[in-house]
Amino acid sequence: MKHLTQEAYIISNWSGGKTVQIAIAPEGARYADRDFLWRLSSATVELEESDFTALPDYERWIAPVSGEMILTHNGGEEITLKPYDVHSFDGADDTRSRGRCTDFNLMLRKGRCGGVIRALGNGEAGQEVLIPEARTDTLIVYCTEGNVAVETGEESVFLKAGEALQLDKTEIAPLTLHFADGGRAMAAQIRPEKEE
Repeated sequence: MKHLTQEAYIISNWSGGKTVQIAIAPEGARYADRDFLWRLSSATVELEESDFTALPDYERWIAPVSGEMILTHNGGEEITLKPYDVHSFDGADDTRSRGRCTDFNLMLRKGRCGGVIRALGNGEAGQEVLIPEARTDTLIVYCTEGNVAVETGEESVFLKAGEALQLDKTEIAPLTLHFADGGRAMAAQIRPEKEE
């Protein structure tokens, strides 16, 4: 179990803003080399219109956590994503984006791993239980707003906005999340692909 803070993140610039790499596998892999298994990040989109980098070897999951994002894939119809709306697409798609926002983004190597992201909390004080999907190998909870306390078994970790909790390996138990007023989070669940 790792408590990830902003000091440990890798921050880079892209043509439309800034990207904060929260976690990558295998550890020490470099996004620029395009040989990573999975990568979790949060990026700011500061241009009104931008093009996504083509990543043909990856499936992508994305959700704006502030602002609105309007996507088109391969010149198709517009898909409007409001804060905490989750969308998945093929990294090979020719993807254009409109709208300034901050997003939460999971990239998964095709044929090597699968996964999903989901929003947690609704901005009000309360509690939520997160039951990991079957075969989850890595689970990351990222606090996007306010703060949240995450309980797993007898341990509890307090996350402030911009901090994350990473749990690795099999047998990940259900988590109980306690949200302070204004607290929200995103979760990423990653699993190895089934062997044929």
